[in-house]
Amino acid sequence: MLPSTVGKSWFRSVSIQLSRVGYRRPSVWFPHWGRSRLLVPCVRTTPKQLVRFVSNVSSAPTTWIDRLPPRVQPYLHLTRIDKPIGTLLLFYPCTWSITMASYALDAPLATNLAYIGLFGLGALVMRGAGCTINDMWDKNLDRAVERTRMRPLAQGALTRREALVFLGGQLAVGLCVLLQLNWYSILLGASSLSVVTIYPLMKRITYWPQAVLGLAFNWGAFLGWSAIAGTVNWHVCLPLYLGGVCWTLVYDSIYAHQDKIDDVKAGIRSTALLFGEKSRPILSALSASAMSLVTYAGVVNVQGVPFYLGVGLGGVQLVKVLWRTNFDDRVSCWKGFVGCGWAGFWIWMGTLVDYGAKIAGMY
Repeated sequence: MLPSTVGKSWFRSVSIQLSRVGYRRPSVWFPHWGRSRLLVPCVRTTPKQLVRFVSNVSSAPTTWIDRLPPRVQPYLHLTRIDKPIGTLLLFYPCTWSITMASYALDAPLATNLAYIGLFGLGALVMRGAGCTINDMWDKNLDRAVERTRMRPLAQGALTRREALVFLGGQLAVGLCVLLQLNWYSILLGASSLSVVTIYPLMKRITYWPQAVLGLAFNWGAFLGWSAIAGTVNWHVCLPLYLGGVCWTLVYDSIYAHQDKIDDVKAGIRSTALLFGEKSRPILSALSASAMSLVTYAGVVNVQGVPFYLGVGLGGVQLVKVLWRTNFDDRVSCWKGFVGCGWAGFWIWMGTLVDYGAKIAGMY
């Protein structure tokens, strides 16, 4: 900060053109005004000093959300809709289960695709609802972590009351999706909300919040099967679910490594802090467990060769991620986190090809 601004924490709204110095203008939401305003420190200094000051200010990366009306931006940022990896990680266990059930019951392709689409919409909506619940719990904690301090609730762009009303809308849409299923699946799906709700609390009381997230994020391994069959085949779905939980422990532990320094200061607990320097071997063991459990589910379901090839590609992807990820580098951890999602994708593709081959009469 410039010497002339020391002790001056006040800001004023301006509408000046800073493109000459190659600076992307930052903006802050003012929900009561219904629009965003440019904020820069009010300084009494020369133009050269101002240019030096502006060049040292870091701006948050922009996304497609920032091109939308300012009034809706905080709500969309709250859902993390611009970061689809979270939705995909919730979606993939649903696809495994739906496709494996379709394979076992010889369900028509149209049925499979209809439920894939329905669960895709449900994953999008409920992942956003989970983010809203998480940020309502973590409003104060997020302010203490560099990566999360600009989230809408943490920076004051939304109030908890506004977020609560928005959450009601999200849950209403999620309920509409859930009501398209049979009653067994409706009750099974509703029972997962308790786990979703308590997850943010876990980082305050245990070093295993990632395990609780795994319990919530892989519920689709049960729900997908029941949507197709009307009930759950526990012999297949339980190992599939546990494999998904192990997979979640891998990717969310890598994710947690991004914030481990700030987490210590804020009193946030995670498997990243618990595993520490042993993260790589522990996550390798969890990856092997995940692929083994998914493979066992395939054996019980009498899957064909394409299924196991998909699981094999998923395992190779996890090996690549764990080999390349630098747990002390935030960018590397984010890439590793996203890379873990491809493991789930390859498992789905293997399952889908296997199902397609069966309904085509190839075996």
